Amino acid sequence: MNRTLAILLRNPLSALGVILIALVVLAAIFADVIAPFPEHRGAVVDFVNFNKAPGWPYLFGTDLVGRDLFSRILYAYRVSLILGVVVLAVAVPIGVTIGLAAGYLGGWTETILMRITDVFLSIPPLVLAMSIMGLLEPTLFNGMLAVTAMWWPWYTRLVYNLARGEREEGYVLAAEVIGASRLHIMFREILPNCVPAILTKMTLDLGFVILIASSLSFLGLGVQPPTPDLGSMVAEGAKYLPDSWWLTVFPGLAILVAVFGFNLLGDALREILGVDE
Repeated sequence: MNRTLAILLRNPLSALGVILIALVVLAAIFADVIAPFPEHRGAVVDFVNFNKAPGWPYLFGTDLVGRDLFSRILYAYRVSLILGVVVLAVAVPIGVTIGLAAGYLGGWTETILMRITDVFLSIPPLVLAMSIMGLLEPTLFNGMLAVTAMWWPWYTRLVYNLARGEREEGYVLAAEVIGASRLHIMFREILPNCVPAILTKMTLDLGFVILIASSLSFLGLGVQPPTPDLGSMVAEGAKYLPDSWWLTVFPGLAILVAVFGFNLLGDALREILGVDE
């Protein structure tokens, strides 16, 4: 704990990352309490207050049907974080398991698994996600599926490199000598030594998952209205620049805060866990 505090105090950017992500998470969790107009997350129409510039009581202004942008951004954070957590909760176990098997077992297992992984890695992530979403109905669930399909190979590659380096270590050889099973060695001996690097990458990736999901929504392939989503809000507001600038600027800044915060937090976590040491 003292080392963690010392690192955060020594590096103001790391502390800033912790603060930004804490604000994003709290905003998402307590959106029902914080949002001044919680009903505006849905299909609400208020033509009396449509397209209003930022002011009171609409801090970020209103959209083209009179909904409060600040309230919708809070709920959009909730959608983005749910998507990010679910994607990583599915992609990480798949990627880690394949990477451990390829890195430790070697031979044909390594060749087959890593060639499949290389095929996925050779396709640009956004292109792969767009291709999947082009075949599916644009919903939150399908968006999670598309992003998950493009994310597991990165964890396979990471854990494969780590496991390949660890399989010749003394503790692994000792476990083999006493007759430990391959599953025991992979998940009880090698995996714990990979956890710091995995946790650091997960923290960094949360921001990138939010960015990719927002990109899909910007292209009309992600979460659909009236569900609030940062990418679709930016896309809708871009049609009315520069006059109604707030329709694009505030959702765009919300994406920036989340991605920037997770990157700073990932850097802090890397230093705290000693990944580079």
